[in-house]
Amino acid sequence: MSKNPAKRIQQIQRYLRYRRERQRMYATYEKYSGFTMIPRGDYCLNLQLAETVRDVAGAVVECGVWRGGMSAGIADVLGAQRTYILCDSFQGLPDAKPIDGAAALAYQSDPTHPEYHDNCSASEDYARRAMALSAASDVHIVAGWFEATVPHLRIPDGIALLRLDGDWYESTMTCLQHLYPLVNPGGVIVVDDYHTWDGCTRAVHDYLSRHDCAVRISQWGDRICYIRLPQTNVTL
Repeated sequence: MSKNPAKRIQQIQRYLRYRRERQRMYATYEKYSGFTMIPRGDYCLNLQLAETVRDVAGAVVECGVWRGGMSAGIADVLGAQRTYILCDSFQGLPDAKPIDGAAALAYQSDPTHPEYHDNCSASEDYARRAMALSAASDVHIVAGWFEATVPHLRIPDGIALLRLDGDWYESTMTCLQHLYPLVNPGGVIVVDDYHTWDGCTRAVHDYLSRHDCAVRISQWGDRICYIRLPQTNVTL
């Protein structure tokens, strides 16, 4: 702590702002804790990252929502002026394939795994209830497998925040192929499973390489994988 009175006051003010912000995000997590499997720390980091697109126009799109708690929290952060699109099969994960890695295959074959959550299945009603609790007013819930639904999404204002939580290679690649070109300059793509499943990691690398995308894969809070598109986007 600085001995300079003016600097000390500034330090105290910054600390108090930090505490208020942390308490606000903790409260948001508690509000939706029954609708998410994301741990509190990572959930709050997602909220912080969402705030960085406040001045970027476009929709919030999440692919792989489980019970909708992450999208609902993001809606409380970014407000009612946006469109929120939640895509999920609501039937659980598709079958993992060898490209997804040995750990993915083992996980899906073990219903006793602590993170199994009935193969990540949840009723669509959970997502509707979560979003009804949120600040969002323009909500579209798209049920079905990604390959059948994502190619047909119409998002005329583009995307400010794209959150990918599809776990496997094919699911992640489908979303990148059809939605990455819709992300507005300055927008963010969050890749939830980048550090978890080999298939997700491979899909991100393959897509960026195939399309010669010179973007950086970054980490928020040393935990959350994301890509921020440059202010001048290139149409693929």
